[in-house]
Amino acid sequence: MGEVWGVGRKIGTELQAAGINTVLDLSRLDPGTVKRRWSVVLERTVRELQGTACIGLEDQPNPKQEIACTRSFGHAVTELHDLQEAVTEFASRATEKLRKQSSHAAQVLVFIRTSAFRVHDLQYSRSIVVPLRRPSGDSRAISQAALLGLSRIYQPGYRYAKAGVMLLSLQDARVGQCELDLEDEVDAARDAAAPRLMQAIDALNTRYGRSAVLLASAGLGGEQRAWSMRQERKTPGYTTCWEDMPVARA
Repeated sequence: MGEVWGVGRKIGTELQAAGINTVLDLSRLDPGTVKRRWSVVLERTVRELQGTACIGLEDQPNPKQEIACTRSFGHAVTELHDLQEAVTEFASRATEKLRKQSSHAAQVLVFIRTSAFRVHDLQYSRSIVVPLRRPSGDSRAISQAALLGLSRIYQPGYRYAKAGVMLLSLQDARVGQCELDLEDEVDAARDAAAPRLMQAIDALNTRYGRSAVLLASAGLGGEQRAWSMRQERKTPGYTTCWEDMPVARA
């Protein structure tokens, strides 16, 4: 019986003491009695042995309820435009994950903070949640909301060490909301084209590499941006980058 799921060493010993020595003996037990004397888990096992499906299998994990993208900066950041680049990048990456699970977000949280390890620096930490007019999976709308939140919480005079974007109130992208809004007619054409545009951007970034196509507010400095992480000890991409491919000379 030890090979049966749900029958551990302790329960197996108790079953043998009760005269239950084989899997056939276990399958003939009354489920109600098993539940009262042992556990609900063993009861489900007995029902499974009797042909009743009680333990479902998950083909894929459930969609995430929150999606976040946060990074520590390689160097202290003081300027608003540098933070705007970082927040746009983080919002875009989080929204890409959002689309992969076919979800929309109704709220966007953005935060910035200094480093508690820099004891001589002035300390500051703040976050804000920005609601979207309609749930969306559009990188443009979510980045715009994140930048709006950033403008509300940014304070000059601090050396920021980390920022991040979190998508909240996620829902299935196939679930729509009917609202009476005069602006809906104006935005209808843009919203209808958004899924195809995002799909095209995701396809290009998958084919040509991350950030091959990005929002302009994310900046064009690549790894040279002021907030980019330091990666001097990063393992080379031996199997994904031509420049890092090892060369053998005879």
